Amino acid sequence: MTLEIGLLVFPRVQQLDLTGPYEVFATLPDARVHLVSKDLAPVTSATGLVLTPTTTFWECPALDVLCVPGGVGVNALMEDEATLDFVRRQASGARYLTSVCTGALVLGAAGLLVGRRATTHWAAHDLLAAFGAVPVEERVVRDGNLVTGGGVTAGIDFALTLAAELTDPATAQAIQLQHEYAPAPPFDAGRPETAGPAITAAVRKRLAASRAEREAIVARIVSRQVQSD
Repeated sequence: MTLEIGLLVFPRVQQLDLTGPYEVFATLPDARVHLVSKDLAPVTSATGLVLTPTTTFWECPALDVLCVPGGVGVNALMEDEATLDFVRRQASGARYLTSVCTGALVLGAAGLLVGRRATTHWAAHDLLAAFGAVPVEERVVRDGNLVTGGGVTAGIDFALTLAAELTDPATAQAIQLQHEYAPAPPFDAGRPETAGPAITAAVRKRLAASRAEREAIVARIVSRQVQSD
């Protein structure tokens, strides 16, 4: 039976959040991977790569796996009702509800993280609690059918973890070998605690504008949720 896997694509998505998992999922046997958007117009990622959706919210089949990647574009997405409605609708029947990086904030805005363990990019990790999630400092976090990956490159780890669930560990390992995924970074600077204060401060400064916008959006969403309760 064909696995239906959908990755959300939107303006200013972080392309590696999407393309890392895509490479893994597209290699799974009997899998069909969809790039889902509001319409079929090409979408420009945060770093300029142009991506072409393959289906729309309204034509997308029922998905076995829904994956929401992150990126600067998540800010607008958190208050986009058409997107949130699509996510909620697919989540109700999906075998796995998943995210990479700040895509977890979209799941939170859709009300899908309450009481559930989740992770996201280190620079947004503290925002998870505002959505009722239980933040966990791990690269891949599983809570029932919810699987969330940390920042950007964690999407590959996340996808291989899920590949083992969808098929078996041997198949996932074969995909890892096919992609020669054997990380050996030249620097131990992938987390704030190893990068050190100076580099961490520089990255926080680079992300400051998006972070400030994101904080305001989360505050608005939480306020609306409180008023509706």
